[in-house]
Amino acid sequence: MNKYKRILLKLSGEALAGDKKTGFDEATCIKVAEQVRTLVEKGIEVAIVIGGGNFWRGRSSETIDRTKADQIGMLATVMNCIYVSEIFRFVGMKTRIFSPFSCGSMTELFSKDAALEGFADGKVIFLAGGIGHPYFSTDTTTALRAIELETDIIMMARAVDGVYDSDPNINKDAVKYDRVTYQVLLDQGLAILDMTATVMCMQNNIPLMVFSLNEENSITKNMFGECTGTIVTVS
Repeated sequence: MNKYKRILLKLSGEALAGDKKTGFDEATCIKVAEQVRTLVEKGIEVAIVIGGGNFWRGRSSETIDRTKADQIGMLATVMNCIYVSEIFRFVGMKTRIFSPFSCGSMTELFSKDAALEGFADGKVIFLAGGIGHPYFSTDTTTALRAIELETDIIMMARAVDGVYDSDPNINKDAVKYDRVTYQVLLDQGLAILDMTATVMCMQNNIPLMVFSLNEENSITKNMFGECTGTIVTVS
């Protein structure tokens, strides 16, 4: 029997873009949806946060005000959630999209009660728009909503297959951790999550599983089998 009853899945926007590196790779999104459908069919409640990096990485821009750049990033995550939600519906799931600010009829204003109602109805919950304020990343959104919704674990599907002691794209001798603590992430400056999100997860004892979205069936493998990436815990 699976020990996780409710999870928050964090998807990398760049990973959803596939080899194109921007926009969406529909085949990748369908594979993600089919794996999540397996989780839902087994009674697991799923909330999803999607990064916006396949459309916008405004922090690298020196010509745009940081607040405005972050607002563009929030809207990128709304677009991502609308698209991926529709892919989920295409493969047979029911969904609800929440955001912390009004988007007309495209999303609903987030509340814990409404999200829990969605879980009870067997729906996948999409959490768009960050927390609605600049200077907070989708990492912070992930940690905050995981705590609010009392999830058992955060599953982080990225382009990299786990946590390394240094950047594996730069250091070919980087060593991958099977298990590591949040304190080690902080002490070694390993930016798997930003510092705010790392501290929030550590203080609220929310474990984190980091793995590659590009590995075949990686979501279901890591949920029902052995972790192919890295488990991050408080101790």
